[in-house]
Amino acid sequence: MKTIFPALWFLSGVLWGQKNIPADFKRIPEILDNTELLYPFVVPDKKYGYWSVLRNNPDPDKAIIYESQMPDHMTLNDPAPEKGFFHKCLGEDCFSYLLACENGKSRYFSDEQQLRNFIGFVDNLPEAILLSNTYGYMVDTGNPQGSSYKMEDQHILLYLVKPKNDLPIKEPFLIKIYRKTGKLEAKKIGK
Repeated sequence: MKTIFPALWFLSGVLWGQKNIPADFKRIPEILDNTELLYPFVVPDKKYGYWSVLRNNPDPDKAIIYESQMPDHMTLNDPAPEKGFFHKCLGEDCFSYLLACENGKSRYFSDEQQLRNFIGFVDNLPEAILLSNTYGYMVDTGNPQGSSYKMEDQHILLYLVKPKNDLPIKEPFLIKIYRKTGKLEAKKIGK
């Protein structure tokens, strides 16, 4: 009996939490929980001759995460930036950065705000998720409160999670992104 009550309490909490997602929200496809798979869907606000997303790896073949079509006449000789976005560790393969060719010159985007500026208008769901990732929110495909969305003309609404103080606990949030500006508002849901 002592184990049944906590199990029922937990189960009721899980079921109650799932009921909080409005019926007009859709599930985020599982493939979109991987940040590296979001870049091909980015539609930059400006026209760039070429752009790519790289990780800090000295091997050029291992550094490429995503690249648009590079023109034949372009060479890149600038050194890579020493900082980037989505820091995971220290050393190689620990962060990403974006390199774009603007008016024949190389331009780096090497922090979260610069990545947001590169995205600009939020065109689609992958861009909304990527933008949310720059604020620490992420998709949790095992939880409807961490993997649901609704597209509107002016906004994109997302249910995502955010790790709590480097613990395995993930707190659910309702995210509202203003498509035109990329401005993000977050409201913690639940307790």
